Amino acid sequence: MKNLLYLFLLSSFISFGQVVHKKKYSVLGSPFEITVISKDTVEGNFFCKEAFGEVKRIEHLISDWIPTTQVSKINQNAGIQPVKVDFEVFDLLERAVKFSKLTNGAFDISYASMDRIWKFDGSMKHMPTEEEIKNSVAKVGYQNIIFNSKDTTVFLKNKGMKLGLGGIGQGYIADKIKDLLQEKGCKAGVVNVSGDINTWGSQLDGSPWTVGIINPMNKNKVFATFPLIDSAVETSGSYEKYVTFNGIRYSHIIDPRTGYPSSGIVSVSVFAKKTELADALATSIFVMGVEVGLDLVNQLNGIDCIIVDDKGAIHVSKNIDLKNN
Repeated sequence: MKNLLYLFLLSSFISFGQVVHKKKYSVLGSPFEITVISKDTVEGNFFCKEAFGEVKRIEHLISDWIPTTQVSKINQNAGIQPVKVDFEVFDLLERAVKFSKLTNGAFDISYASMDRIWKFDGSMKHMPTEEEIKNSVAKVGYQNIIFNSKDTTVFLKNKGMKLGLGGIGQGYIADKIKDLLQEKGCKAGVVNVSGDINTWGSQLDGSPWTVGIINPMNKNKVFATFPLIDSAVETSGSYEKYVTFNGIRYSHIIDPRTGYPSSGIVSVSVFAKKTELADALATSIFVMGVEVGLDLVNQLNGIDCIIVDDKGAIHVSKNIDLKNN
């Protein structure tokens, strides 16, 4: 769930020969919204069309649901042979594995290899057995993704392995749209791919784009607002998708190392220059927990985060001061 952010935009839509132009689409099974400042509606429509085209282009490279994509071809050839891919895909997958190393496997794009033994639709009556949980992640392991930089091939060593870019793909798309529109001459805008938000420029009156963070335990109240100056934020939540056994609340975000759902956290907001990084870190922090997650973020330059635990308590990284919000 990624609806814990409110983006505050100017209500005026025309100023000094410029307009705020906004379009909403549904892509990758998720809502996608683009807001641009342009000289007129024609230019605004052009920018939005370019953004939507970029989403579809990337979707047909990295989606694991479309059987003809390069990522799907890698999955189809697991344990059989390496697959040659475009450098763009190769580079993204390599970066994803670097995130895996950084987080000691809390983030792992081979999570798609997991057996779906956990159900979060209300149908689960009993916890899976330890053996079932262990077996569910037997094929997971970023260490078994083999890269050949000379030939730009990717090989999954074991049959049954699969890659899924759900924890990084939307952030990557947001970054690529921002880069493309800036190249096309768009001076300011906001990309929102299902809660993965990246911004550039400023609003019509010169003020920065501003985002508000909601505590999922009290969804009627914004507890903090932050300016986004040529930067990104991603918020992930588990407050609706979870199961409870023996008094422990298990979220739908599963630790790919153990097969057990994460517990203790209901939402994570990560601020960074790149949405891709914010996306991957938000998923990782859910798995790592409050203390380990904060410790990691506090060691990374230019990264901040806000964590809400399952008791409603708010935890922040060292550079965030909620008192001044």
